[in-house]
Amino acid sequence: MVKKIRVALAIVFIVAITLLFLDFTGTAHFWLGWMAKIQFLPALLALNAFALVFLLLLTFLFGRIYCSVICPLGVFQDLVSWVSGKRKSAKRRFSYSPAKSWLRYAMLGLLAILFVIGLQPIVGIFDPYAAFGRMASNFLAPLYGWGNNLLADWAEKMDSYAVYSIDVWIKGGTAFVLAVVTLVVVSVLAWRSGRTYCNTICPVGTLFGFLSKYSLFRPVINTEKCNGCGLCSRSCKASCINSAAHEIDYSRCVVCLDCLDNCKRGAITYKRRESKTSVNSESIDMGRRTMLTASAVVLASSAVKAAEKKVDGGLAYIEDKQIPERQTPIVPPGALSIKNLTRRCTACQLCISACPSQVLRPSSDLTRLMMPESSFERGYCRPECTRCSSVCPAGAIQPISVDEKSSIQVGHAVFIKKNCVALSKDVNCGNCARHCPVGAITMVPSDPNDESSRKIPAIDEERCIGCGACENLCPARPFSAIYVEGHEVHKTI
Repeated sequence: MVKKIRVALAIVFIVAITLLFLDFTGTAHFWLGWMAKIQFLPALLALNAFALVFLLLLTFLFGRIYCSVICPLGVFQDLVSWVSGKRKSAKRRFSYSPAKSWLRYAMLGLLAILFVIGLQPIVGIFDPYAAFGRMASNFLAPLYGWGNNLLADWAEKMDSYAVYSIDVWIKGGTAFVLAVVTLVVVSVLAWRSGRTYCNTICPVGTLFGFLSKYSLFRPVINTEKCNGCGLCSRSCKASCINSAAHEIDYSRCVVCLDCLDNCKRGAITYKRRESKTSVNSESIDMGRRTMLTASAVVLASSAVKAAEKKVDGGLAYIEDKQIPERQTPIVPPGALSIKNLTRRCTACQLCISACPSQVLRPSSDLTRLMMPESSFERGYCRPECTRCSSVCPAGAIQPISVDEKSSIQVGHAVFIKKNCVALSKDVNCGNCARHCPVGAITMVPSDPNDESSRKIPAIDEERCIGCGACENLCPARPFSAIYVEGHEVHKTI
C-alpha cells in the first residue's frame, strides 16, 4: 500500500507538471502552478521560505521523497526504467555498486560555486526541474499542439469552432539541441541503470541525499529474516542495497520502495529509525510509516486564438519577418532587469510555453542561455496579459498587475526610415501609430516643409513601453521599419 500511494502521487505530479508546459490557455496554472513553485531550485531562487522548509522537513522525515514523487525528471527516469524492466533480458540489470561520492560532491560543489558567482544558465542545465521543462516544452508541446490542430480541423468540418488551431514551431535551436541531449543522456542512463543521473550528476539529488542520511523514516533490513537472496539489490534502481552486508546507502535511496515488494520474506520494511542505543540496530521491530497526502488535479481547457495566416486572402504570399539585431535584449515585464533575470532564472521555459502571444523564446546568448527574451515576429506583448509573471516559479519574473504592466518600460521603439512602406512604396500606412497602446507614436510629414508629404512615425521614447505592437504590425518585410530596443534595467513611466 505504501508503494501504491507513492506511485499514485508520482503520477499525479508528473502529469500535472507536464500539463503546465502543454496548456496554452492558462487554465492549468490557476490550479497546478503551486507544483512548479515547490521545485527546489525555483523555490531557492524565489526565496520561497515555505516551500524550502517544506522540502527540507519532508526529506528529514521520509528521505528522498522529493526525488521519487515531486521531481518530474526523477519520475520520468522511473517510467523509462519501468519500461526497460519489461524486457526479458532485463530481469537482473540492477546490482549493488559503491557510491561515486567524489563525482557527486564535485558536481554539487562546482555548481554551488557557479550559482554563487551568478552563472545560473549553467546551473539550470543540470537542474532536474528545468531539464524536464525543456524536454516537455521542446518535444511534448509541439506534439500536443499538432494534436490540438488535428482536433480543430475535425471540429471545423463538423461546423464546430470550440477548438481553434495554434501555431506549432521550434522556439529556439540551442534549447532544442540541449533538450535532445538531455533526453538522450537521461533516457539511456535510466534504461540501463535506473537512477544513475540522480546519484552521480544531479545536484539536487546529492543535496537531498546528504540530508536523507538522517531521515526519521527509512527502509530497514531485518537481519533475522533476511537470507541474503539479493532480490532487493536486483530490484533497486538506485543500486544502493548491499544485501550481502545487509546495508542500505540512504544517501542514494530515493524511497521508491521496490525492495519492499520484491522481498519474499518480508525482511525489509519502511519504518521509523530507532536510536543507536538499541540492543541490535539491525534487527529492530517493524514499525508503521507515514507518507504524503494526495492532491487533486483539475484539468481544463478552453479555446485559443486562430492560427496566424501566411497568405493575404489566399492570393499573395506574405514574407516572414526577420529578427532585427538588437543591441540590448528585451526581457519580460516583471523581470526588473536583465541582471535580475539572469541571476534567478532556471531556464525551465515555463513562461515561454505559457506565453499566448508567442513573444517569448529561449535566448542563444551564452550569458543568458535558454532564458526568456522577447521578439515580435509572431505577436506582441499585449498590455492586458501578465501570464509569464504569474507562472514563473523562481521569482525571475515578479508577479505584476495589468495596471503595473502598462507603466513598465522594457524597451523603446526605434524607427528605420529606409524600411518604411510610406516612402519605399509611396503609400499611406500609419499602422504603428494606430496600434500603439500608449499613444507613443504620432504620424508626421516625412518632409517638414511639405505638409502633404507622406507621413512617417515620430516616437516619444518617454511614453513607449516596448510592447512591440508597432514592430509586429508593421507591414514592411523582411525587416520592420520600426523595432524595439531593450533596456538593461526596466523603469516605471
